[in-house]
Amino acid sequence: MLHQFLEAGKVVGTHGLQGELRVDPWCDSAEFLARFKTLYWDEGAEEADVVSSRVHKNQLLLKLKGIDSIEQGDMLRGKVLYIRREDAKLDEGSYFMQDLLGMDVYDADSYIYYGTLTDILQTGANDVYQVTAEDKKNYLIPAIPDVIININLTNGKMQIRPLRGIFDDAD
Repeated sequence: MLHQFLEAGKVVGTHGLQGELRVDPWCDSAEFLARFKTLYWDEGAEEADVVSSRVHKNQLLLKLKGIDSIEQGDMLRGKVLYIRREDAKLDEGSYFMQDLLGMDVYDADSYIYYGTLTDILQTGANDVYQVTAEDKKNYLIPAIPDVIININLTNGKMQIRPLRGIFDDAD
């Protein structure tokens, strides 16, 4: 199921005396998060109007309407900010991590069930997907076009063509 609101980052502190918030982005980057003029609290239940935002040391410095003091900002420490899915524009073939986590992973040719996608590691060159098998063993799959054959968000299924040696029964 695709969620309307997606976790975007967490308030980790304040910056200055005027209630500016320091946010650790959980999305692609602080630059991506800085594009939004409206963010949300409590899984989309409450709007947070952005007055200004800027990137500082891989974090987002965020000024929200109605947060005008360091004390008000401190009360928001630890809270999670959300974005609305339809406000985000993704490139073709790009996905929200939250949509991929929990997908069932199958072999594209034999339809063997490998497990569930449980983690996404951002390595720089390409992401690496952690697939956890039913026996709780973890496998790492490079998220490259030669390996990831099909992603069906509606059905929650991913088809892969694994590289040799990733799974014990690989040829």
